[in-house]
This record gives sequence, C-alpha cells and structure tokens, in this order.
Amino acid sequence: MSNQDGAGDDVAKKPLNFIEQKIEADLASGKNNGRILTRFPPEPNGYLHIGHAKAICVSFGLASKYGGITNLRFDDTNPEKESVEYVDAIRRDVSWLGFEWKGGEYYTSDYFGQLYAFAQQLIAQGQAYIDDQSPEEMAAQKGAPGVSGTASPFRDRSIEENQRLFEEMKEGKHAEGTCVLRARIDMAHDNMLLRDPVIYRIKFIEHHRTGSEWVIYPMYDFAHGQSDSMEGITHSLCSLEFENHRPLYNWFIEALGIFPSEQTEFARLNLNYTIMSKRKLLRLVEENAVDGWDDPRMPTISGLRRRGYTPEAIREFAERVGVAKRNNTIDVGLLEWALRDDLNRRAPRAMAVLNPIKLIVLNVAEGEVEWLQTDNNPEDPEAGSRELPFGRELWMEAEDFRVDVNKKWFRLAPGRTVRLKSAYIVEYVNHKEDENGQVTEVHVNRVANSKSGEDTSGVKAKGTLHWVATSHAVEAEVRLYDRLFLSEDPEGGEDANFMNNLNPESLQVLSGCQLEPSLGEAPVGTVYQFTRLGYFTVDSKYSKPENLVFNRAVTLKDGWKG
Repeated sequence: MSNQDGAGDDVAKKPLNFIEQKIEADLASGKNNGRILTRFPPEPNGYLHIGHAKAICVSFGLASKYGGITNLRFDDTNPEKESVEYVDAIRRDVSWLGFEWKGGEYYTSDYFGQLYAFAQQLIAQGQAYIDDQSPEEMAAQKGAPGVSGTASPFRDRSIEENQRLFEEMKEGKHAEGTCVLRARIDMAHDNMLLRDPVIYRIKFIEHHRTGSEWVIYPMYDFAHGQSDSMEGITHSLCSLEFENHRPLYNWFIEALGIFPSEQTEFARLNLNYTIMSKRKLLRLVEENAVDGWDDPRMPTISGLRRRGYTPEAIREFAERVGVAKRNNTIDVGLLEWALRDDLNRRAPRAMAVLNPIKLIVLNVAEGEVEWLQTDNNPEDPEAGSRELPFGRELWMEAEDFRVDVNKKWFRLAPGRTVRLKSAYIVEYVNHKEDENGQVTEVHVNRVANSKSGEDTSGVKAKGTLHWVATSHAVEAEVRLYDRLFLSEDPEGGEDANFMNNLNPESLQVLSGCQLEPSLGEAPVGTVYQFTRLGYFTVDSKYSKPENLVFNRAVTLKDGWKG
C-alpha cells in the first residue's frame, strides 16, 4: 500500500487495526470454532452512499482477509419507506464494488415469524408488556440523562393479558398507534435506550416482500441482534452511532438465551462538503436539487459510478481512511486523489476541445489528412497506440490563445510557437476576430521537420497544446461537475439548512465540444483522460450514439487547494 504522496510502505508491516486485533485474538482462542462470519445489513430505504461503501469494505474485506464469508441482509422492518428499487440498487452497488455475499442473501422479513416467537418468549418471561400510552406520554415518562424515568401504568399487566393483547395486535384488532410492545428492563437505567424500549409497533402498510401478512413490525433494536444470532454472525460490525445500542443488543440475546453474536463499533465515514444522511439525500432528490439518486454530484455509489469513479479507487480510499475508534472528518480531496491515482495509471488518453475555435495550418493543403501515431497511455507501455487524423483545419481551445501575453505564457500568441500534441510545432501568423472582439480563428504555419518523434527542426517550443481535426471530429455535450456544497460543513455554520449551501456552479454544461474520432464509440464505464483537461466518462443515463454526453469525473489537479 502506498501513502498519498506516493511513497510506498510494506503491507506486511502495517499495524493491525483494533478489529483485526480482536479477530486474531478470537481465532487464537478458538472462539466460534475458528469461524468468521460478518454481515452487511442495509435498510432498503434509499441508495447506498460513500459511507456505506466504507462499511462494505470493512465487513467484506475483514472476512475475506481471515478466510471468512459475509452475508448481505436487508433490514426491511419499516415498510413505509422501503422498496424493491432500493433492494436492487443495493445489490448492484455491492457487486460493482467487487464483493460477493458468499454467506448468502437474507432479509429481516425472513425472520418475522421467529422474531414474533421471540417477543412471545419475552412476554412469557415477564420481560415485555403491551403499553397503551401515546408516544408523547411514553417519551415524557422516559426521564432524562441523570433523571430516572417513571413506570408506565401498564408495566405490571399480567403475562396472560399481555399475551392476549399481543396476539390481537398481530390479528389487526388494534388501530395503528394505539398500543406497542415494550421490553421490561429498567426505567432508571443510565442508558436511556434500556428504559423499556418499544420492540413492536402496528403498521397497516403493505410490505415489499410479505405483502399484508403482517400488521406488526419489529423495531430495529429488537430485530438486529436476533437476526445476527440466527445467522450465526461472529463479528457484527457497525458504526459508532450504535455504541449505545450494544447493551440493548446484548440484553435481548441474553434474555432469549440464543447464540451470542458480538457487536463491535468503528468510526463512521464523515466527509467534508458532503451530506451523508439518506433522509437528506432523499430531500435533494424530491426537491429536484439534483437529477435523482444517481446524479454525479451525489455521494451515492450510483452517483459516483455514473460520474466516472472506479471501484478500485473507492476501495483504496476506504483502505486509506482505515478503521478507527473515534469519529473524525476526512477531506473529500482524499477521495478525489484516490481516483486520480487509479486513473492516471490505467485510463486511456484522448483529445477533446471543450471551448473550440478554429486553428488553420496555412501551409497544409486543403483536404490533406495525415494519420499520426500517439500513445494510448504513456504510464502503461502495454496500452498500445492509436492514430489521429491531422489536417489543415483543426479545433483548439479558445483559452489557449491570447493576444496580450507576458513571458510566463507558454501557449499560442502573436510571435509564439507551440507544439501540437503528437503532431507538429506551429508558429503564429495571424488571427481573426468577430464584431465583439472575440477570436474566432488563429492562423499558423507548420514548422518543417518538426513531427513528434522525428523532430530535426531545432525549434524549441515551450508549450504543448491539444487539438482535434475538424474533418473527423465528433461533437458532444460535456458536463463539468463540481462539489455540490460550498461549505465544508453543509449543515453547520451560521446557516444550518444544508439546502442553502448548494453550490450554484456544481454543474456546467458545455455544448458543441469537439472530440477525436475514437471517442465516437466510447463504451459506458470506460474513463478517459482528456489531455490537459481531466478525466471523463460517457454518461450512462443520457448519452446516445447520436447525442454523446460525457461527464467529468475529476480534474487533473485539486482546484480547491489553497
């Protein structure tokens, strides 16, 4: 593994993180008979984001490292917000990242019958009761940190009455919101989550898998640990926000006398300039601030994929972030660096002109076309080469020509010479302007004997420009994406409404861009380095053969530094 500035270190000498230390201690002691079984348990109520990508890499990666396997389990206990669309998207994202759920695919809804039986067991043991109070009344009785709560007036109902009422809840005989099943633990406990938490509630909503079979649904805290236990999960890895939930996780397992899955928490991923809440990401989608969950400005895995991110870059980013015990905020520049580092080594090169003006080579005959060889990737000798057409009329970037320049200007200007990438050195002759003073054409002469790779002209050109021959150019729309938020902390500062921190320049759409002919058949999923411009990929959503659309994945350098 290498660090961000490119210096290498020996992978074998990398210190173990605290979860690796725990797993190795468990293996050494023979715990769980040497089995390692982890799980990734997303709720299918939205698309996965880069924070989930880190969790995926941790759970799948650690299991793989120690010869174990991983389950994919959908935590589908809230039918109000869940859908098959989200299930399919999650499967697609995990697979695209390069992971297989060799332990199997499961759903918490698979266990609804057994979870109901577990709830019945708690009632029979005097450890659960039906509460008829309103949510507001229960919340008021919970107390506060350091202040004991007060018992529900229904806490001491008989086991028989609780059993009857719970059965009636299951049969749909009670209206939604009129009663719940609570665990009977301790209303004075220091951990507020153990003050008789709700474990079942009524919801008359169709479930995406079980339909109308159930009208009562388990709460996450009740379903999670038992689902882990039923699957025999040895290492239940989750983010630090669930640290306070661990005592409750353990309480249920102990009260039910089932396989003791063990929960371990690690720091969740926090990125600056980024929102990580699925609820808030959904708001961006619903209010049309972005073009759906897969908008390339979104931190969703589908958005990153559409933008041009590679699974290798995301996995490397997760590896560099590492596994820590304390939360901190990571610079999004590290994610962008990981992509640049990956693409620089393997992205094929191509030439494209995004803001074109004509470049006329006066001493090349009209209609003459010469095919020139150029490397597909100078970083990869095995990438081979391709041919580019060169002729009298070319496209060049408008920004690459100025009339008034200083000594630090190394592009084209009156009295200057430049090299055209993989072609010839050219020298300025004159230029044309429109009625507004905008340059529309630049005229040059080709320097004799200056062909790239065969140059004997003796002329030294300080600058090199990219170009595209007009005779074979492919026209396209190019979308320049930038960070979605202006603030490092979109939810902080004087204005905590993240919708007010949206970057109005996060998308710039350029039409009439001119690309080299090889890009006319560019496949979806391949990312190219456009010479001098950045990394770009075909848009998987809107691009068509007759109307090409390319997205900028990332610039060549971090433009936000300084």
